[in-house]
Formats: sequence, C-alpha cells, structure tokens
Amino acid sequence: MTTRQLFQLHLGLPSVESDPIEIIGSKGIYLIDSEGNELIDLVSGVSVSNVGHLHPKVVKAITQQLESYMHVMVYGKFIQSPQVMLAAKLAENLPNSLDSVYFVNSGSEAIEGALKLAKRVTGRTEMIGFKNAYHGGTSGALSLLGNETLKNAFRPLLPDTRMLHFNDFDELMQITERTACVLIEPIQAEAGIILPKEGYLEALRRRCDDTGTLLIFDEIQMGMGRTGKLFAFEHYHIVPDILCLAKALGGGMPIGAFISSKEKMSTFTFNPALGHITTFGGHPVCCAAALAALDVLFDEKLIESADQKGKIYVNALMHHKAVKTIRQTGLMLGVEISDSLNINNLMKVFKINHLIVDQFLFNENAFRIAPPLTITWDEIDLTIKIILQSLEDALAKNEA
Repeated sequence: MTTRQLFQLHLGLPSVESDPIEIIGSKGIYLIDSEGNELIDLVSGVSVSNVGHLHPKVVKAITQQLESYMHVMVYGKFIQSPQVMLAAKLAENLPNSLDSVYFVNSGSEAIEGALKLAKRVTGRTEMIGFKNAYHGGTSGALSLLGNETLKNAFRPLLPDTRMLHFNDFDELMQITERTACVLIEPIQAEAGIILPKEGYLEALRRRCDDTGTLLIFDEIQMGMGRTGKLFAFEHYHIVPDILCLAKALGGGMPIGAFISSKEKMSTFTFNPALGHITTFGGHPVCCAAALAALDVLFDEKLIESADQKGKIYVNALMHHKAVKTIRQTGLMLGVEISDSLNINNLMKVFKINHLIVDQFLFNENAFRIAPPLTITWDEIDLTIKIILQSLEDALAKNEA
C-alpha cells in the first residue's frame, strides 16, 4: 500500500482533507512534496519554524546531542546540560520574576502546568479566559478556550471558569479576590491577529495586582521573536506572573515551557511532592535544538527584522481590492478579505500556486501570513507577487 493509503487508514486525524500533500523534504521557507514541487511555507507549521526548516545550526545541535544521550530519567532526577543551559538562556532574557523554567512537551501541557501552578500558589479555584482565545486541546486548556463550538462536545470541563471579552475594560472588574488566574493571549492569534487596545493589558495587570490574581500570558504562537520582540509582553511594558511558550521554542522539535518565579515554582515540591511531573518534558535533544534556535534568533538578528518584513507585506497588499484590512505584529499578519471573494476559493488557488497558507480557527474571512523569520527580502518579494496573483486568480474564479 502507498503512504497515502496508509495515511488514510491508520492515522487519527482531526479533519478530513480530500487531497493531502505528501512532504518528502524541506529547507528554509520551502517544503518539497512527493512530486518534486517546491511549496513556500507561509504558515511556519503554525509558528513553529521561526528559524526555518532544517536550519543547519539546529540540525548540528540535534546531531551532537544524539551522540551523547537521549532520554535518561523522569524530569528532575538528573542534571542534564541541554535543559540547564536552555533554562539559563531563557532566564537571562526575561525579567527577574521569571527565572524558573518548567519544561514540558507542548503548548497544551504548558497551559495545564500554568493553571495548576496558579491554583497551587493562590489556593483559589476560579479561572478566567477570553472569547476567541485558543489555548490547546487538553481538558484544562479547553476549559479556558474561547469558542463553544470546539468545547461543547467534551463537557463537562473544569468548573469555576469565566469568559471575558478581549479589550473590554469594564469586564476586568469581574476579576476578584476569588480568582486564581487570568489566562490571556496578549495578542489573540486564532481570532485573526487581534491586538490589545492601548492601555488594556496594563489595566489587566493592575486589576490582577489589586486582587492577588496571577496573570498568565499564553505566548505559544506569538513568542520567540514572531512579533519583533523575543516575547510579545515586551511591547506592553508589563510582566506576567507565568509565561507559557512552545511552538517556535524548539526550532522544529517538540517542546513547551511554563515560566514563573523560583518561589512560585517551588510550591510543586511539597504538599504534595511531585506536584507536577512529566516523563519527557525537557528532553535533552529537544532542549539542544531549542538552545540552538534561540542562538539563531539572536545571531542572525531575526527578531530585529521581523517587523520591517511584516510591514513590507502590509504595504504591498493593503490596497488590493480583495483585501478589507490587515492586522500585523512583527512577521505575523491577519489578512481579512472583502465580501467579494470566497475564502475557500482563495485557499484552493493558494494551493495550486504552491503557497502553504492557512485560515484562522475563529475568523473565517481571513488568512495568515507568517513565514519563517529567516525569509529573505528577495523571497518576500517573490511571495508577494504570488499572493497578488492568487488574489486575482481567485477573483476571476469567483466571477466565473
């Protein structure tokens, strides 16, 4: 049987794709399919491949670690250099109150750990999330995910949760002395790149301080240089109590983390001991890859160039008749199309024109542009030409 047939028979899948692409290779911004076509990745594996596909420094770090050791024992039992060096590098680039890193395997797990930590530290039970926020597919993350369509079939979920509307200042008063934590994306990703209103995150920080509530930032998509800062919260001159990372953290390898103060994190060590544990969290190969990816971000000045690269896309696309509006932060854009264009037709045209483009979960009329931060200026020009041609092709198809 072919790989395609086995794919359909044996893989558990969350959606049905009539003609999935079979990938056999990758490099930089390109994916290679089984027919030898070069596909341009404008999604970065949903913000995973910030340093591009198969960056040689990341591959070298993985290879070198494989020659030493892989998994050795449950988290915390042994000192493992890749874990230690990565945690120290992250702490070096974070405020002093975020100096303790707990490594896990994914974004969902980072959220789960952060929620548990907030309950443990505060002794409270209420947790607050936001409409149109995405935090993952596990039960805790799903409980604070802001879309009922994705949640309803799996109820009952965690009790004592409350949902607010992003950017609504008045609703912040619903945060009280019984609230353990507020979980928020500082920039809502799956809603279509929704930026916070001026002063909103600062007001949220003050309300959490006033009520003794822990503020958790989910930067799983927006962290690691995507917004033009290493961490998105740096744009807003506030610091969360707990920071969640994943996706681009591993340079293409699976890893997540939640980060807080050493004092808060130590509450997992007693009443009960092993208050949070993971078998593969902080896997040395993944940590080695992550440390190399972090060095690439700095050494190649990818963070500093992200916003300029993003603005090139905005300036080139914003005046097209098929584009209603563009929301941009760094090299992450939400392009909302006009009512004259069918989004499904556009996605088919992108595929025909060998562009990997994706829609947002909670915004049906927009698509994202989020290529690897390593994309060159010439490659940006090339992708803009293909996007503009695709818009024209989709309009013509719409009118036919």
